[in-house]
Amino acid sequence: MAKPQDSAAGVAGELREVMVLLKRRIREEAPPNDMSWGQLSVLGQLDRAGPCTVSELARAESVRPQSMGETVAALQKAGFVQGQPDPNDGRRTLLSLTPSARDLVRARRAAREDWLMRRIKQKFSAPEQKQLCDALALLRRLAEKD
Repeated sequence: MAKPQDSAAGVAGELREVMVLLKRRIREEAPPNDMSWGQLSVLGQLDRAGPCTVSELARAESVRPQSMGETVAALQKAGFVQGQPDPNDGRRTLLSLTPSARDLVRARRAAREDWLMRRIKQKFSAPEQKQLCDALALLRRLAEKD
């Protein structure tokens, strides 16, 4: 008898469920912080993508520009985000991380990766770690935009 995981629909359901659980675990293991997950996500986006406008951040985070404006304003007030005129279009403001925000993002990312590394070593044998490594290429392809 076929297991639900043997079909594409079954795999999709299982994968979604596992991703939710893994994301939840990573959040639980993250160092405590006063910022919301939305604010931390914006800082991470700026770290990965570089300077962006509020509209670009809103698109990347799938929120309304007005909501992103509020998030950015709070991050600016906290000293984590700074704005500079766009050299190609002075009407636009490019937002970027302050040095303290960059340090915070990278420290939090390192802590999460450290937890994942320790968990992988603890839970998986060497052959299983190789399987996980091989699966990453497939997952990356799945996540790519067409």
